[in-house]
Amino acid sequence: MKILVPVKRVVDPNIKARVKADGTGVETANLKMAINPFCEIAVEQAVRMKEEGGVDEIVVVSIGVTQCTETIRTALAMGADRGILVETTLEMQPLAVAKILKLIAEKEKPDLVIVGKQAIDDDCNQTGQMLSALLGWPQATFVSKIAVAGDHADITREVDGGLEKLTVKLPAVMTTDLRLNEPRYVTLPNIMKSKKKPLENVKADTLGIDIAPRLTTLNVKEPPQRGAGVKLADVAELVNKLKNEAKVI
Repeated sequence: MKILVPVKRVVDPNIKARVKADGTGVETANLKMAINPFCEIAVEQAVRMKEEGGVDEIVVVSIGVTQCTETIRTALAMGADRGILVETTLEMQPLAVAKILKLIAEKEKPDLVIVGKQAIDDDCNQTGQMLSALLGWPQATFVSKIAVAGDHADITREVDGGLEKLTVKLPAVMTTDLRLNEPRYVTLPNIMKSKKKPLENVKADTLGIDIAPRLTTLNVKEPPQRGAGVKLADVAELVNKLKNEAKVI
């Protein structure tokens, strides 16, 4: 069994994001970058499935600038076997990413594609679903438990009303939720070993597909600062403010 895991390079989630002075986006220059947390969960799940037996190879792929190599190396240090970098300087939006992943999936022929449900920078939550549609494969989103048995997988996914159980036929596309697992700590020896694992570099403009952005960001600005709280004398005053000032009742 082969598993394909896309990973995205994002601003480290422990760093406060800052808006660029010209309002065109979020500042990324001279900031620490990291693997997207949901992608990290996807890698961890693939590695755990390999450790349990039944998985022969884990391939990770990242799409973006040259520095995405670092993101791939992190996934390799976690236990993935080899990486693919699709190099481009264009802004990668979900449809373009799904198109590229479709080509890679058709070439690699994985039994399972595990995708982070969303990236913490754009919060789109679209790539996995688009990839499933382009491939014509079954999909399971917001997965919190995976159990593969033969040519199908039993899935538990999180929905608004609780948990839903599904059975999907492989090959399939799945997107990870936070409750699926807790990623392991990457050790220095494994980081050193990851440098010897194969990493293929592909130029996006050689793939013969249109990956130009469909959306244009007009303006980005920080949310307004929260005002100071107010102490109220009694419930009657609270009800009055909710009714006449906040106008929520």
